[in-house]
Amino acid sequence: MPAHFPIDAAATAIQPSPQQIAQNEPDADGIAAVPNRPTFATTALTVQRGVLEIEYGFQGDRAHQNINGVVKFGIFNSLELRFAQNPIEIDSGIASTGDCGIGFKWKFLVQHQARPDVALLYSSTVSAATSQLGVAAIGHSVQGLISKDFGKEHFDFNEGVQFVGRGAAVSGFDRNYFSALSWSRVVIGKWGATAELAGFSWTNSKTPATMTVLTAATYSVSPRLVLDAGAYVAAFGNLPRITSFFGATYSISDLYHRAGGGGGG
Repeated sequence: MPAHFPIDAAATAIQPSPQQIAQNEPDADGIAAVPNRPTFATTALTVQRGVLEIEYGFQGDRAHQNINGVVKFGIFNSLELRFAQNPIEIDSGIASTGDCGIGFKWKFLVQHQARPDVALLYSSTVSAATSQLGVAAIGHSVQGLISKDFGKEHFDFNEGVQFVGRGAAVSGFDRNYFSALSWSRVVIGKWGATAELAGFSWTNSKTPATMTVLTAATYSVSPRLVLDAGAYVAAFGNLPRITSFFGATYSISDLYHRAGGGGGG
């Protein structure tokens, strides 16, 4: 979710993800949102087959603000295509478009009794930024995602590696590792809460290790629409002390159902 982290994590970020924090029941068309917001961690759940879903949000501190988003589409029940972008970034008054990321999520184990949901997430980042606000290089990341319910408590655990391009002038990649553990649960009615500990290892001399502590509230307007708002605090690393955010996840329609002449939407 957050742009201070590489877009693969946001968006993964950027993230922002208590999976179905309110445990939404599907609507009349059988559709329920599967948020990857508002945490850095990504749920192992995929959007439903044929469903097009978007996530967009704003985050900012005194010096840096951005709008970040992810578009997801369920090719199959266990395979999700993803496109991430920060369409607007402002850093110390300088405005720019952000980087883009494209990838997929493949869930290969389904939660059953003691077994959790387990998925693989791959993302490739392409610099589309101006004013030197982006990574200015191609990057790749691979993450393992584990999600598990313990009664009313839900946990997401991510572990991954990211290869960050050094730019046009220098060949090769720098490498870092990403870890995140998030918790979420329904508090009352349509309201939910989430908390998370996440961080990246040292990448290079300009990008030291970071760790954040995040808390947020969510509200399920409907099975298809989930709102979120909160903040994360930098425990250490070259990040602003406090960054606030808000956003939404919305399942637009079952495109397969529409193509077959059904109602949808």
